[in-house]
Amino acid sequence: MEAEESRSQLPGDEATAVEVTAEQLVARAIAPIKKEFLRPPPVRSSSADNEAAAAATNDNKNPAHPGSGLLKDKKSKRQLKRERRQEQKSARNLCPEVAKTGDVTSCPYKDKCRYSHDIEAFKAQKPADLEGQCPFVKSGGPCPYGLACRFSSTHEDGVLSSTGHLNGLKNSSEVNGLSKDVQKLLWKNKMRFSKADAKLKSLGLLCPKSKMKDMENKDGENGGSNKCSLSDDNGCCEVASDLGPKLEEAIKDDDADAKYETDELCPQKRRKTGVNCDPSEIEKGVNVTEEIERGSINTEPEAGCDTLTIKTDLSLKLHPREKKLIDFRDKLYLAPLTTVGNLPFRRVCKVLGADVTCGEMAMCTNLLQGQASEWALLRRHSSEDLFGVQICGAYPDTVARTVELIEQECTIDFIDINMGCPIDIVVNKGAGSALLTKPMRMKNIVEVASSTVDKPITIKVRTAYFEGKNRIDSLIADMGSWGAGAVTIHGRSRQQRYSKLADWDYIYQCGRKAPKTLPVVGNGDVFSFVDWNNHRTACPELATCMVARGALIKPWIFTEIKEQRHWDISSGERLNILKEFVHFGLEHWGSDTKGVETTRRFLLEWLSYTCRYVPVGLLEVIPQRINWRPPSYYGRDELETLMASDSAADWIRISEMLLGKVPDGFTFAPKHKSNAYDRAENG
Repeated sequence: MEAEESRSQLPGDEATAVEVTAEQLVARAIAPIKKEFLRPPPVRSSSADNEAAAAATNDNKNPAHPGSGLLKDKKSKRQLKRERRQEQKSARNLCPEVAKTGDVTSCPYKDKCRYSHDIEAFKAQKPADLEGQCPFVKSGGPCPYGLACRFSSTHEDGVLSSTGHLNGLKNSSEVNGLSKDVQKLLWKNKMRFSKADAKLKSLGLLCPKSKMKDMENKDGENGGSNKCSLSDDNGCCEVASDLGPKLEEAIKDDDADAKYETDELCPQKRRKTGVNCDPSEIEKGVNVTEEIERGSINTEPEAGCDTLTIKTDLSLKLHPREKKLIDFRDKLYLAPLTTVGNLPFRRVCKVLGADVTCGEMAMCTNLLQGQASEWALLRRHSSEDLFGVQICGAYPDTVARTVELIEQECTIDFIDINMGCPIDIVVNKGAGSALLTKPMRMKNIVEVASSTVDKPITIKVRTAYFEGKNRIDSLIADMGSWGAGAVTIHGRSRQQRYSKLADWDYIYQCGRKAPKTLPVVGNGDVFSFVDWNNHRTACPELATCMVARGALIKPWIFTEIKEQRHWDISSGERLNILKEFVHFGLEHWGSDTKGVETTRRFLLEWLSYTCRYVPVGLLEVIPQRINWRPPSYYGRDELETLMASDSAADWIRISEMLLGKVPDGFTFAPKHKSNAYDRAENG
């Protein structure tokens, strides 16, 4: 569509009397919105400026103000712990067991329980119930939160069984939870990784114990660094020598030590449990009888050893190129997205047409330490029929042990290794985009990971570390022989972050150079079915295109691609999508007050992206490009105008429409601040 009339449409300070055409706006990466929907630029008086300056000055004089330069007294760990215990004992935190049953005597810890047992005090301070029905009852099961549920008034009689316990389990449709037994082993640094260590040893990447002791002795001299002294390109281990002793002091459990003694000697006897595994899944690599029948283990005990030692025969493992690969061709692939790519959001995208989903990036070191918050990133919903997890690590041994642990504990279809993350805290540790400067380490990581597990290993990279120094085209011909099952190429360098448009010409070049057996996935700026079609037509060698920020801004992009149309979605339909996310969020994070506020936080993070969407009916040129900066405009109704606001206060108003009033003193600032259109010339 071409606009015949011209008008003023420049955001911010650029808004002048200059008349510009739609084509000129597009050239400047400004969304060409129809004249009748444009909002006039605000007139800010000098008196208002003075009042704002005075308010800022008063705030800076306040010692509690973050920009005042005056620091609060730092609390000691003991004081913080005491405050946490007092908070737990307050009436706001009712014992979960008492909340479930409504019976004070049901708590097994009695007076030693950390939580409050005062039901009446809890009811007196509990916020009013939210409108609607409890998500767990709505799904046909009992609510695991009982009295603490913010929809408790909708609970029917008979929710609890005759024994006072719940008839159902929370999140029964979710898998990949970390069992307590395995978590304790990880805490105590007693988990053994036989397959990973055997493969590392065969490739010469396993750090000898003598060198590890030398590193511990020289730790002080090296400024606390635990890096191995072997070749940096080979990427040897990063030893956390102080982790085990510290955690062993914190966890005194003699019974647990006795219980896990056999597991320590015979690591392959560790089995998946019903808590973290789909009962219908066959346990792989842990059934001793099956392994003996296949002849892949050594059943002869070592001299002087009373316990059977299981040894994996790596010679019988499938070659990486013989593994069953994932067919990504023409599938709609939702990218792993930090913070916003959580399980409820992925469920929304599945409903709207996504075929492949991948969990948020998890750090290998945190997974190996048994951090529950990091393992939560690996959780999978039953609706995700083709699901992978993404991990990020700097060294072959860390990655190899992580993939072995994930394959043992999780139900997944593939494991993706992130070699393109641009975040400073990741790059400074040698992971993410930092690996692009060390191709030999990239090779070692992929080779050892693919040889350790039977699941396909895919990798995600950027074009290069530095702008103008692309290098993936020189490596992609060998990536298949390393053992990679697929390669995703984000068409930007690490230096670019997310500014400027993705270099799809370079992605096409890499796709044509890749061997036919290696699927190549393109990634960057896919924001409509037109973008999808153009990329697939321009380079048929590409298996598919990955959708990332486009799904954050408009998750119905998957529907648009499948139906090959521009969906002029209404504000009511968008609100229904948000309602569905809230329902999924309450099922995932809980329907009590804590779960409601966690759902609200993630909803607000998502709304900080959806506000960039410009409805199709308001544009003079379609489709919208992802780098267009929308000027201030009115929607076709009040709700559409509210959804177009870039103010956090308006996002909070939308959250209150779905989750009730925010608590007193509530504030929100988005975790991710985009620089996608910080300058006009980025487009």
